Amino acid sequence: MASGDIVPIELGLTDGDLVTLWAPRWRDGDDEWEAFLGHEDDLYGFESVAELAAFIRTNSDNDLVDHPAWKIIAGLSAVELEPEENFSFDLVAVPELAASDPEAETIAELEDTLAMVRNIGEVCELDPVTKFFGSHPVLGALPGGVNAFLGRDGEELWDQVGAAIAKGWDEVLDAIDSVIHTPEVDAEAVTVAEAELLAADENVVDADDTVDSEEDEEFEPVDLAADDEDDEDDEDESFWNEVGIDPIKIITSERTLFTLRCYLGDEPIFLGSKGRILTFPTERALARYLADDHEHDLVRVSTYAEVQTAAVDGSLEVEVTDENVYVLPGLADDLAEGPEAVDVDQLDLAVELFTDAADYAENDTVEQALAQATPLGWYVSYLLNPDPTRMAPNPPFAAEAQSWRELEQNLESRLDKQ
Repeated sequence: MASGDIVPIELGLTDGDLVTLWAPRWRDGDDEWEAFLGHEDDLYGFESVAELAAFIRTNSDNDLVDHPAWKIIAGLSAVELEPEENFSFDLVAVPELAASDPEAETIAELEDTLAMVRNIGEVCELDPVTKFFGSHPVLGALPGGVNAFLGRDGEELWDQVGAAIAKGWDEVLDAIDSVIHTPEVDAEAVTVAEAELLAADENVVDADDTVDSEEDEEFEPVDLAADDEDDEDDEDESFWNEVGIDPIKIITSERTLFTLRCYLGDEPIFLGSKGRILTFPTERALARYLADDHEHDLVRVSTYAEVQTAAVDGSLEVEVTDENVYVLPGLADDLAEGPEAVDVDQLDLAVELFTDAADYAENDTVEQALAQATPLGWYVSYLLNPDPTRMAPNPPFAAEAQSWRELEQNLESRLDKQ
């Protein structure tokens, strides 16, 4: 997780939803810290973003004022302090989640919520929370995702998770409720923050109205420049563009590999089956394979027959475009060195490949590893979604680099080299 950040979060508690701030682990010299907005034994929670913004702007006596990003967070607009959807944790709904079917979204939400609860328990030194997690090691199965709860053994494991939560969650929730406190907030500062939020809402409405009015107007068709038309025609005439299937090149630490991928809707489909991807050492070897009849998932793509026909008559040329070249070596070392060393375009492509391969295998390992609540996910998010209000991460990044290497290994384990 990127050190030096402070994150607005929402907590669903017994008395309702409250917003506060969370400072993920950051390093100060040889010491590592984690904190929430609060003071001494109290964790501060506010009923509205406006109250949170007002408090931040007017209070200098809380546990986060010495954080390296405090001046930045205090300078944000009220709109920028609204918690993002993936930083909303409904603690009251945890038993309901655990009683639901073990689907990917349910498991991920439950895991993220429990992780935040564990953080609160550690920072606020809440014995009931610490005891709850220490007494129920079965909760450690959640990071395994859907695969951990498949079959009869998986169903039994999910039942154990539900039983653990049903047995001890009331005490956990009571312990957290007991440390929540809403301090007094300057009324004028609240009014200013509310005006900011209202103005932002009005701007959104105005923008929507503008778009609607523009759509109602009649426009004259614009002639494209001849060279632009030629470029588009060339692209449209590309065999691979016509069939909607892309050759891709994967460069690993050991070799260069070629395969095919397409999308059915948002679903990635690779040349392979049962979540495993067939790869070939050269374009020619791939083309030779395509000329023969084989059972694999691309067969169900309606245009695949055109690919096989071209491979049989010898006209097929396997050409990989730049946006389909995935270079993995060196990324882990660059991540370990720091943000400035990372090739962001290369990282973005690698994340795309990891995600597509995991989705193809119906495996949520990558989604979990790159969730913003994890150290690696926070670091990658900082690089791929730059925000001038966020401070650059601080070293060391050894743990993040190791997590990235594990993702590389996970991908390579799914590649069947022909």
